[in-house]
Amino acid sequence: MNHSERYVFIAEWYDPNASLLRRYELLFYPGDGSVEMHDVKNHRTFLKRTKYDDLRLEDLFIGNKVNIFSRQLVLIDYGDQYTARQLGSRKEKKEATDFHVDHQSRPFYNEMIQFITSGPVIAMELLRDDAICEWKRLLGPANSGVARTDAPGSIRALFGTDGIRNAAHGPDSFASAAREMELFFPSSGGCGPANTAKFTSCTCCIIKPHAVSEGLLGKILMAIRDACFEISAIQMFNMDRVNVEEFYEVYKGVVTEYNEMVTELYSGPCVAMEIQQNNSTKTFREFCGPADPEIARHLRPGTLRAIFGKTKIQNAVHCTDLPEDGLLEVQYFFKILDN
Repeated sequence: MNHSERYVFIAEWYDPNASLLRRYELLFYPGDGSVEMHDVKNHRTFLKRTKYDDLRLEDLFIGNKVNIFSRQLVLIDYGDQYTARQLGSRKEKKEATDFHVDHQSRPFYNEMIQFITSGPVIAMELLRDDAICEWKRLLGPANSGVARTDAPGSIRALFGTDGIRNAAHGPDSFASAAREMELFFPSSGGCGPANTAKFTSCTCCIIKPHAVSEGLLGKILMAIRDACFEISAIQMFNMDRVNVEEFYEVYKGVVTEYNEMVTELYSGPCVAMEIQQNNSTKTFREFCGPADPEIARHLRPGTLRAIFGKTKIQNAVHCTDLPEDGLLEVQYFFKILDN
């Protein structure tokens, strides 16, 4: 075995004496079972490479807690792309097995596991009276071919292919719903499956609370897709005032509407996205349009703010203003707030 091979994770440890969360780079060498730790903030070695028999490769996945010499560390992120590529799919298989545990005895089980781990998925918590039955009715029969005959207006009839590639999933019972919710949105506050952010060639877009509450989320997502931008990560957040002020700090004392901007962004759920900025002839900032929707409707009538915005504060979307800030804003949502 290659003794130089290593996997790298970002880990946090709560220091009870200082009442601080300390962040480390944890390196695991599977060849000899040794570990190494670096203090991220101080850029120094915290633990030299040392053999440690109590840590196994299968313990290493995002959200897990591991003990290293009596310190309980929480693994919050991959430390490099190699680790993410090598270990990320292995954890996805474990999560998919938990997710489809009710189907383990069925002949199509392995094909189902292979399909659900073949690419990103979007998980949603849906709320309404009799939500489980109503969602199942909207989905239609599990086999999309049957759905096109028995329920032609259903989601699986319209967007599915067969009994495996049937567009969407829904739990059959309250127990299944509770188990699946716990997998994706842990009540303990821990991490669910890893998000899909790439953190490269990216910019940030936030669909503001007023647009979400007005039912514009789907229309805005379709507009972004139709403009040939790739949404590589998406998640809904409920931000508090402290988070918003931190995120909008660059605008404080510069934009006169700063306080109103802050109030709008924490007034309800918002949706943050990582947008891949691959087209050098058309930036996402240009696609969003001027901050004032009235000006946008005169000068750039096809932009997001012209179409979906109401006022300079409720202008449908926030987008990164400066190219160099794109990665920082994406990291704020998908590395800091998501952990």
